[in-house]
Amino acid sequence: MSSVAPLEQVSSNKTFEGELIKYKFKSASLGGLSANFNLFLPPNASPTNKVPVLIYLSGLTCTEDNGAQKGGFLGPASLQGIAILFPDTSPRGAGIEGEDDDWDFGTGAGFYLNATNPKYSSHYNMYTHVTLELPQVIESAGLPIDWKRQSIFGHSMGGHGALTIYLNSPKQYRSVSAFAPIANPTKCPWGEKAFKGYLQGGIEEARERYDATELIAKQKDPVHILIDYGTHDNFYKQGQLLPENFLKAGRDAGYDEVQVRVRNQEGYDHSYYFISTFARDHIYFHANFLKA
Repeated sequence: MSSVAPLEQVSSNKTFEGELIKYKFKSASLGGLSANFNLFLPPNASPTNKVPVLIYLSGLTCTEDNGAQKGGFLGPASLQGIAILFPDTSPRGAGIEGEDDDWDFGTGAGFYLNATNPKYSSHYNMYTHVTLELPQVIESAGLPIDWKRQSIFGHSMGGHGALTIYLNSPKQYRSVSAFAPIANPTKCPWGEKAFKGYLQGGIEEARERYDATELIAKQKDPVHILIDYGTHDNFYKQGQLLPENFLKAGRDAGYDEVQVRVRNQEGYDHSYYFISTFARDHIYFHANFLKA
């Protein structure tokens, strides 16, 4: 991306003594489409005090609004002096045939990868959008974020995105956490469908870069990982999440329960009621590393 697109402010709300601002801009990584994101700035953020940032990746069918409105993250983040970035989950309005046919593929379901299937590769590049483009755009706008102190977390499809982005670049992010992540997507229906559609190499290509269980097995760097999932989560019961596979691969790779912590929460489901219950835990987990 040679030139960085300017940001246009869409809205602003005071909340927990900080500010939640929605921006839009023309995204080069998403093929020139307009992209929205929300940014929460805690009250201590200022031009002379850049704050650490936590990136929240939302799940299937969601937008940049779900986590900001329902996650329960903003109060704890305000107290800890941490900004939160809420990207969208996919490009919007690419006009690709079939992208709006299903809820679990296409619009609202970008899977945080860079598509290599030519049908999708011009627009479906959420990996680059999250890891490179948004930091560049936000930094060039002069917003008070310290990109040397960033961590990442997410829910379901966004948990998959957070884990894979972190495990591909563990030196770029200080920590990762996930709520009910799709932890072994090459072995579940959601992942198989996404990878066969977006990637020219299908499942084989995905194993190299987009499956957290495969990535933790090959990881050599120190890691800081927290995962929560609910025992009454229907998607867990259906075999879409497979957190046990991730935990076993982590243990087999030599990581202990301090480095890779996977907690099953009795009776909780897949919803934002579950997420908001454990939101504070996750913010404080990341604060340990972002403020170190």
